[in-house]
Amino acid sequence: MHVPDGFLDAPTSVATGVVAAAAVAVSLRGARRELDDRTAPMAGLVATFVFAAQMINFPVGAGTSGHLMGGALAAVLVGPWTAVLCLSVVLLVQGLLMADGGITALGTNITLMGVTTVVVGWAVFVLLRRVLPSRLSMVAPAAAAGAFVSVPVAAVVFTGLFAVGGTAPVDLGAVATAMIGWHCLIGLGEAAVTGLVVASVVRSRPDLVRGARPLIERRELQTRTVEVEAP
Repeated sequence: MHVPDGFLDAPTSVATGVVAAAAVAVSLRGARRELDDRTAPMAGLVATFVFAAQMINFPVGAGTSGHLMGGALAAVLVGPWTAVLCLSVVLLVQGLLMADGGITALGTNITLMGVTTVVVGWAVFVLLRRVLPSRLSMVAPAAAAGAFVSVPVAAVVFTGLFAVGGTAPVDLGAVATAMIGWHCLIGLGEAAVTGLVVASVVRSRPDLVRGARPLIERRELQTRTVEVEAP
């Protein structure tokens, strides 16, 4: 999914750069409400894990590659605002030090992997958290579903960007088939990894999972209510 320099034309790259910059600016403000003594150390661990996971690349074709993205995982563990910042830092380091993606395409990569996957993954997770039984055991499946959906959606967004400003002499249909098809398969792997990681953390320290805190708070409130009503 890393987009190289020159794969999209200048106007499209500038537009995605503006979107990425705006998303990071908004996330800097939103992260203030998420970061506390538990979330801050977790954010560093999440960024490190995502960085390592993204080293496993799957060639997709036409100059692009696919890999685990980690947007939904980061959102569930540390919150969506902090997740955008974590992914943006990872992508910046990869672009500057490892030539993974391009400098002029940094805004595009952040928009795809640092914003789209986080927003979609978190939205699906929150929706499922509301409709599924209010149990901690449901957090991991909801996170896995969010991770699965976020990956092909990011591929669809990329295909749309390529349709608008693609410069490579590649048929749009071929790009769409390769990107969406491969990333549906990659989404299954991402769902499995996300579900396993979230389930492990929930099992040992559910208070460290940002997405699980409403369930924990609701359970504590119910416990206090029962204690107050008890004779």
